[in-house]
Amino acid sequence: MKKTLFLLALIAAVVGLLSPGVSAQETVKVGIILPLTGAQAAFGEIEKNSFIMALEEINAAGGINGRKLELVFEDDTGKPEVARSAAEKLINKDKVVMLGGGYGSSETFAIAGVAQQSRMPFLVNTGSADKITEQGWEYVFRLNPPASDYPEGLESFLKEVVKPQTAAILYEDSNFGTSSSKSFEETCERLGIKVLVKEGYSKGGVDFKPLLVKVKQANPDLVYMISYVMDAALLMNQSMELKLMPKLFVGGGAGFTMPEFKKNAGKAANMVFSATLWYQTLPYPGAQEYFEKYMKAFGNETEYHGAEAHAAAHVIADTLKRAKSLAPEDLRQALAATDIKTVFGPVKFTSYKKMTNQNKLPTYLVQWIDGKLELVWPREVASKPYVFPIDWEKIWK
Repeated sequence: MKKTLFLLALIAAVVGLLSPGVSAQETVKVGIILPLTGAQAAFGEIEKNSFIMALEEINAAGGINGRKLELVFEDDTGKPEVARSAAEKLINKDKVVMLGGGYGSSETFAIAGVAQQSRMPFLVNTGSADKITEQGWEYVFRLNPPASDYPEGLESFLKEVVKPQTAAILYEDSNFGTSSSKSFEETCERLGIKVLVKEGYSKGGVDFKPLLVKVKQANPDLVYMISYVMDAALLMNQSMELKLMPKLFVGGGAGFTMPEFKKNAGKAANMVFSATLWYQTLPYPGAQEYFEKYMKAFGNETEYHGAEAHAAAHVIADTLKRAKSLAPEDLRQALAATDIKTVFGPVKFTSYKKMTNQNKLPTYLVQWIDGKLELVWPREVASKPYVFPIDWEKIWK
């Protein structure tokens, strides 16, 4: 009798392990680290919303070979040490099989270090400082272009249309800002543009007027700014107050493409250009549908940060489906072999410059025209013609 009961218990245990009702078997867990509170929370929100939209699509289509995908979100609060702890928690406590996310470059670099040390595949979707994929880390992959590629779309516009002689570069002194400012300075050197002012500032400032007065005195043709949402709006509002009127203002992505920039800067946002990595009318499969679905779900526009997150979720799902197993090495190999089309563009990891496991995509130029962000360059993909030259006195009246 005891032997029979033992066998029945053993069979029940085996059946239980195979049953989809057991929590260990019912989901495949992936950790996503984003800034959900703090100064960069607006970026974290648009990315989390997009991850969740993609998650619903993935699970509605059968999940991961019949098992549901589960995304476990952690808040890095915009601090590298918090990001590091979040990665360690997801790996050691939550037992995720992969990591994703990574917004701020400093936080992303911290996560990447933990992922590499733990031999945990990590797909970066936004953190863009070049050094993240310059370490030779085999478990770290990046979907989005690096900071040094951001000005590529702008470069031909400056060369063919604006032809500026001088520039000022203002940047937040973070990993992203420093890397991006160096890259744009190299662009200026290539184009024969003299950089009259190049200055960093600490995030969270509220008075940029001393810096902007210095720029006004230098009187450059172009002002290039690498800033997050609040800084971007303040810089433009205070430029308007000081009547700083270069031929054009250009943002280096980040805060200048966000809906909050338009809300916070008001009319000072009008006619401002920005580098961007994506626009909904680009010929990428599902791009326009994603944009419209996001608008319907959240009542607000999305932009390249959201598209990166949506694409990353689908790349993660594709990797999990193709992998021989959910063991880290098998997942790493499957991620390395990625060749997929997404709303953000094609994703295929390669090596170029000093970077490894890096996706390569074109970059673009957008402009805020009468309250709407429009894709204006290159001409062949533009949603609306660019406005240049610009009469700032008329725009700001």
